[in-house]
Amino acid sequence: MKKFLLGAGLGYVLGAKAGRGRYEQLVRTYRRVVDHPMVQGAAGVARAKISAKVRR
Repeated sequence: MKKFLLGAGLGYVLGAKAGRGRYEQLVRTYRRVVDHPMVQGAAGVARAKISAKVRR
């Protein structure tokens, strides 16, 4: 638990220093990757495989 809190605190401090602009840049990149057709296709395949395993 201590390691988690330390990591969260460190992430908060580093994020605050990076600023809002960097945050927005990371969000844009994340959305671009998530919306990419290849990623969507891979996610669909993964969902189908997981669904098949769960049904067994």
